[in-house]
Amino acid sequence: MIQQSTLKQLSEILELSISTVSRALKDHPDISEATKKKVKELATAMEYEPNSYAVQLRTKHKNVLGILVPSINNYFYDSFIAAVEEGARENGYSVLIMQSREDLQIEKSNLAIFRKNMIAGLFASISIATDDISSFDKLTEQQTPVIFFDRVPESAQCNKVCLADAETGRLAAEAIIQKGKKNILALFGHPHLSITKKRLESFLDTFKTQSPETKIELHFPENSAPSKEITLEALARKEKPDVIFCMGDLILIGVMYAIHEKKLKVPDDIAVISVSNGFIPTLYDPKITHVETSGYKLGKRAFTQMLSRLQNNETPEEVMIESLLVDGGSL
Repeated sequence: MIQQSTLKQLSEILELSISTVSRALKDHPDISEATKKKVKELATAMEYEPNSYAVQLRTKHKNVLGILVPSINNYFYDSFIAAVEEGARENGYSVLIMQSREDLQIEKSNLAIFRKNMIAGLFASISIATDDISSFDKLTEQQTPVIFFDRVPESAQCNKVCLADAETGRLAAEAIIQKGKKNILALFGHPHLSITKKRLESFLDTFKTQSPETKIELHFPENSAPSKEITLEALARKEKPDVIFCMGDLILIGVMYAIHEKKLKVPDDIAVISVSNGFIPTLYDPKITHVETSGYKLGKRAFTQMLSRLQNNETPEEVMIESLLVDGGSL
């Protein structure tokens, strides 16, 4: 409504019809160069911009991509967003970013906003509470492609770009086995998530086949505060763990708080290995050995898949990004 009234103001000031002003702004050949110049100079002075929503309705061209994440305050998602935004800008798209805060109702409300804004496509990492993806299906029914990433539904009939979660669990387990560790405190994320299930299953299977005598104590703290408390409790025992596995950066932060509080040395007093986007492990001395799960690489691959969907490739596809063990000296 604001942009329509501005167009009307231009026409009133210039004493031209709204249609003439509109055609002049579009360089229509029926409008004289003198009129075009006069209209454009006034439009610039009044900071007039076309109503993008109206343009989308008229031309059927959608140039906004949605990104839905559990939380923006996460280095992994921050790097994913950066990669998608780069691709979007290079290809004439802008991005609309929203977060679910792990709340199912907020997630559904955000999806409604995406639909109302007529997004061209959506990148989505589902909340912990999401069991049913029918809310996402409403976008698909509008011929809006949805690319699930990182946290993805278990359904096979959708587009997914994932980290190689089973490989991640295996690489971490093998690194621990190679160092001869026998008493592991293993801290995973929420047990409901598919990424947790896949990493945990592979992690345990690797020990079962390669080092069955290893003792593994499992917890699912999800973030830094409970990770710190669990670690402090474990380090207070007579029989302490000789290595701590952290499934993500927030868990790692809590673990390192506890280790520093106990004034322990890594890896002399306690070894640490993590799954990480790559930045947090570099903040410690020694750097933390980790299995790299790059949000930036995932974002680049997800954008490539989105372009394919936007070009009418409708075949559901699941893409895996390889994991990489990075030795930081903490193991």
